[in-house]
Amino acid sequence: MMNFAHIDGIVVSTDHWINGERVSSARRFDDHSPIDGALLARVSRGGAAEADLALEAAAKAFPEWRNTPIARRAAILHRMHDLIIEHADDFARVETADQGGLLTYYTGERGIRRSASNFSAFADMLLERADPAFLGDGFRNQVSIGGAGPVVLINPWNGPLLLESWKVAPALAAGNTIVLKPSEWTPLTASLLADISAEAGLPPGVLNVVQGLGEEVGALLVADPRVRRISFTGSVPTARAIAAAAAPNLTPCSFELGGKSPLIVFEDADLDIAVQTAKRQYSNAGQVCLIGSRLLIADSIYREFLDRFAAAMDGFVVGDPRDPGTDVGPLIHHEQFQQVDGFVQRAIGDGARAVFGGGPLGDDGSLYYRPTLLVDMEPDAEIVTEEVFGPVLTAQSFTSEDEAIAMANGTRYGLTATLFTADMVRAQRVAARLDAGTVWVNCFWVRDLRAPFGGTGESGVGREGGEWSFDFYSEVKNTVTTV
Repeated sequence: MMNFAHIDGIVVSTDHWINGERVSSARRFDDHSPIDGALLARVSRGGAAEADLALEAAAKAFPEWRNTPIARRAAILHRMHDLIIEHADDFARVETADQGGLLTYYTGERGIRRSASNFSAFADMLLERADPAFLGDGFRNQVSIGGAGPVVLINPWNGPLLLESWKVAPALAAGNTIVLKPSEWTPLTASLLADISAEAGLPPGVLNVVQGLGEEVGALLVADPRVRRISFTGSVPTARAIAAAAAPNLTPCSFELGGKSPLIVFEDADLDIAVQTAKRQYSNAGQVCLIGSRLLIADSIYREFLDRFAAAMDGFVVGDPRDPGTDVGPLIHHEQFQQVDGFVQRAIGDGARAVFGGGPLGDDGSLYYRPTLLVDMEPDAEIVTEEVFGPVLTAQSFTSEDEAIAMANGTRYGLTATLFTADMVRAQRVAARLDAGTVWVNCFWVRDLRAPFGGTGESGVGREGGEWSFDFYSEVKNTVTTV
């Protein structure tokens, strides 16, 4: 029996994709839209049987896919890019309904098109790679680089297709087979991606999509000895659990985790640009790991910056993400909503002051939360040190460069940092001292797909992007012969 959801006229299968076929589970889970709580789909809920089927399919398909000529693998990836672009409107509408992000974002250049570009970019990088060789002392060392085997990719809910493309594209390019487990809060675009992969010519078993709950099917997948790589994006506690499950099999893991990133504004910064960038930290209702949620402002411009920021937020629209006039949509789920509001109310109870926002948009049980800026916190307050993952920023002042750096580095995280200054010598000096995997200077949220992304401390292990992704998803062999 085939099961489907109908999203804005788009038909989406709600079953698993295993070995090139749709597989239904007797048990199902409900997928509700964060926009209005409507039931979008009843999705197959995988368990031990589905995990085993998917891993068996991936293991069986691996030798042939690993040995598929590079030109053929690249051609399939390019075709996946083209098909995603061709169906970009469908992906955008399903993603907005399922995740709650702005439709204008998903239909723009940095939405679905950015996701598609990962497939073409890794195809191009694959074609440009060369296996190195070294000659000397009468011997030739020939290095060969190939796929590692079946890999498990555990995806989050805050940017489903984009983050799936970050993982799926390089894993396929390197010659691996895949079991993808999307978040149970946003399972639908992964199902569309499975359809695209088949249309692009990807052989059965190379990409498998298993739906279900993390503590059920996800836990089984990461503990299986057939798995040769695990990539996970999500929370620190879940990463620890995955690492413990992977340890008996010595399965290498890549983790992209949380952030509590600083946005530093020095006294000589262009305040108009800095304020507009501060507004961008509310993107996706603040449900973005890399946002600069801690505004660190030079003391001499602190009051002016707050006044300008508050004025710039006048008219900022919280509402239906399908409306082109909306600036920020809902939080993803009631659990997330309660977590965000709990952080804010505890901070206010401890003496913090809301410059604007400070609570839900209404008391109707919906998931819309007012963009919030908090000030007057203690330096080590929970709201300053813990990731909120919602539309909540804090602002603090600093009096010296050393103090700004100490404040910026004063968390367990180290994902990104953003700084604004007209002094490029100072910019380079400060950037070198920041504990962050990415530092943006007078810009924000831009990255060449060949460049690395990842964090230090509790922001993760490893890097994604370019050769860093290839390194993770590959096995390397050195063959030495006499010459």
